[in-house]
Amino acid sequence: MNLLKTLGRGVLATALALPLAAAGLTAKAPPAAASDNGLSIRPAMGWSSWSFVRRWPTEAKMKAQADALVSSGLKDKGYVYLNLDDFYQKCDANGFVVDQYGRWAIDEAKFPSGIKALADYVHSKGLKFGFYVTPGIAKNAVTRNTPIEGTSYRAKDIADTTRQEKNYNCKNMYYIDYSKPGSQEFVNSWAKQFADWGVDYLKIDGVGSHDIPDVRAWDKALRATGRPINYALSNNLAIADAPTWRQLANSWRTQGDVECYCGPGPNGSGHPLTNWSKITSRFTSAANWQQYAGPGGWNDLDSLQIGNGDQIGLTADQRRSHMTLWAMAASPLLIGGDLTDLNATDRAILGNERLIAVNQDGVAARRLVNSGNQQVWHKKEADGDHVIALFNTGTSGNQTVSVNWSQAGIVGAAAVTDLWSGQSGGVVNGSYSATLRPGETRLIRATPQAGSTTRYEAEGASYSAGSTVDSNHGGFSGSGFVNTANAAGAYVEWTVESATARDAALTLRYANGTAVVRPMDVVVNGTAVAANRAFGPTGAWTSWADATLTVPLKQGTNTVRATATTANGAPNLDYLDRG
Repeated sequence: MNLLKTLGRGVLATALALPLAAAGLTAKAPPAAASDNGLSIRPAMGWSSWSFVRRWPTEAKMKAQADALVSSGLKDKGYVYLNLDDFYQKCDANGFVVDQYGRWAIDEAKFPSGIKALADYVHSKGLKFGFYVTPGIAKNAVTRNTPIEGTSYRAKDIADTTRQEKNYNCKNMYYIDYSKPGSQEFVNSWAKQFADWGVDYLKIDGVGSHDIPDVRAWDKALRATGRPINYALSNNLAIADAPTWRQLANSWRTQGDVECYCGPGPNGSGHPLTNWSKITSRFTSAANWQQYAGPGGWNDLDSLQIGNGDQIGLTADQRRSHMTLWAMAASPLLIGGDLTDLNATDRAILGNERLIAVNQDGVAARRLVNSGNQQVWHKKEADGDHVIALFNTGTSGNQTVSVNWSQAGIVGAAAVTDLWSGQSGGVVNGSYSATLRPGETRLIRATPQAGSTTRYEAEGASYSAGSTVDSNHGGFSGSGFVNTANAAGAYVEWTVESATARDAALTLRYANGTAVVRPMDVVVNGTAVAANRAFGPTGAWTSWADATLTVPLKQGTNTVRATATTANGAPNLDYLDRG
């Protein structure tokens, strides 16, 4: 199945725009280098064992979930990863039992056929197989001083026995000293074992900033296998190191577990799996981390707690809001519920192709409104459509949630489609409102109408290092403006769509609160259309002015870059309007 065709034109248009990223342009700012392993160009979709199966995975349970992923029709919607999380290992009193090379041994009672046989079964269903590990080297490996495969080194040569790594199962994991020869080779041998078994996705858990050497080592080891393995980091990672996570991995957990551990079973297992506060806590982290998401690397809000009706701990309205936030944030969609007991409501939620298209469009949404129980989120897709989500996050009382088109950078009228129902909302001018029940969401696609102006906010563009998105001077459109670095060469670059090749009017809105001109070169598709154009004083930083010029646009995707030509930098830039 051609998923892009199935999911809609926004996804397809974004996919066609990907060569821009390959050429070094970023989808949003600040720029952060993405992993170049070629994987996770779109957020991963599938199922993970932790939420429901928890500490008791078995071969039979994993096969049953694989079967259900296919029979439910969700595989055909794009949910293709079947991920085995923790507690597949064998432990003794000293921690993990290990093989002859110091790697974790599999619990044969749970997986009598072995992991390779399970991966083969998953692959036979047209799915991909995911696996799990944590940093470090097992105490039993050090005690036995096991050899490191293919080398003359042994476990004691690389272990730092003064420090223990975080581990949630057998514990007793020592740090690896990566200054010691044999350390990278140990991780390489483990990664090669996973690749030989047929692993397609690897979650490395218990990761903190102190584990960056491990994260680098695993990235290097996975690449060395020659097998494409989607590389995920967990959990509650530090946002201060976000550029590092983005450079090395394909996804990273932005918070702790979404599970509430409030069920009646051992260790809080069983239903309910989560609660509404666990979901609503993700709004802030999604907003804070938004700038780091993009093709090749995604902010992971944790598993989707959807599938088994209200017993999962959320009402139907809350589950739709849960799905909407994950879709808008471009988070991986990894279902946590029991696929063998899907109800019709949740199958429809998970399988809604319009929602999946929003998730898979390669754009992480920004938050426009955060007021009490009201949230509004927005993203602009590569084809020029705007996707807007309105939420009532409260637990009692209806809320009328509104968004002005100007907040989303829409000028003129827009045709509205409700993405949950697929129904048309007609052509709307000025603003959009919805009265929402507690926990309810409204997700719309707004398509600017022919002949109207299309607005591209500067804060949604790419910009040079040292530039910032600010909101300390009033009168701006959207959520802020770009204050470039005070340097020649500082720039803002927009990606502008055009349905046809034509001459178009472009209007730059700017403010210059100084007494001197701040000239800029304006370059379209690599060709200068206005050299050293003057952007004079506007009287104050809160006084905004328009500069309009006519430029040639090609059909499809265009780049428009405004670059400061003096050491004073550019004026503050609010938006670019395309007529």
